[in-house]
Amino acid sequence: MAPSLKDFFGLRPARRTRTLPDLQVRIGGEIVTVPVRYRPDARRMILKIDRRTGTPALTLPYSVGKGRAEQFLQDHRGWLEARLRSQPARIPFESGALLPVRGVPHRIEHCLPFRGETRLDGSGAEPRLLVHGDPAHLATRTERFLRGLAEADLRAAVHRHATRLEVSVGRITIKDTRSRWGSCSSRGDLAFSWRLIFAPSDILDYLAAHEVAHRMEMNHSIRYWRHVAFLYPDFRRAETWLNRHGAQLHLYGA
Repeated sequence: MAPSLKDFFGLRPARRTRTLPDLQVRIGGEIVTVPVRYRPDARRMILKIDRRTGTPALTLPYSVGKGRAEQFLQDHRGWLEARLRSQPARIPFESGALLPVRGVPHRIEHCLPFRGETRLDGSGAEPRLLVHGDPAHLATRTERFLRGLAEADLRAAVHRHATRLEVSVGRITIKDTRSRWGSCSSRGDLAFSWRLIFAPSDILDYLAAHEVAHRMEMNHSIRYWRHVAFLYPDFRRAETWLNRHGAQLHLYGA
């Protein structure tokens, strides 16, 4: 058989893709939006609740169309409702709310006068996070302060670990990532979730060590974990803490 033009020029068929708009289902009188994605390796429909965001998502094989997906979602409304109702309540940034800062519970307190620096106060019987300014901006001021606190702690931890490992790092970026707590690019740029400020300080320190160790090995090989152990010997305990409690760090704020 003569070679085709695709064979002659070394071309390969384009990777098959398929998309479907988000689906909606009524649960308890409310409309719940369910994002949908296709996966080439999926063999069945899978409905899950993201343990970090508390939101549902539906994964489909390429062979499933909109009609079957909608019917599957309707058939599993009871399961979805039970799971959504069992999700822990979110804790907004408002005066009186209790949230962990470096793992220590702090009470948010709006203060007068309006002018003043947002700060932590541990002088009383209960640690407080004092927020001045217009009450309408309390949530924004609180998040901005916590992001700054996380960045300062992470920068200090990264510098300490990089010095011990004798490696350089690039930019350090603070984000609101949902799928991972930190990352390291091939250029040495590091990114972290600001929500690590809600974890105990040693957990934040471990995440900094975890990403700095990638400056030696861009993988999770045995050699990589040796570098992690050098920087943070108790890394298994930290990993266990994150697996058990990490989802709770996403309950605070927006």
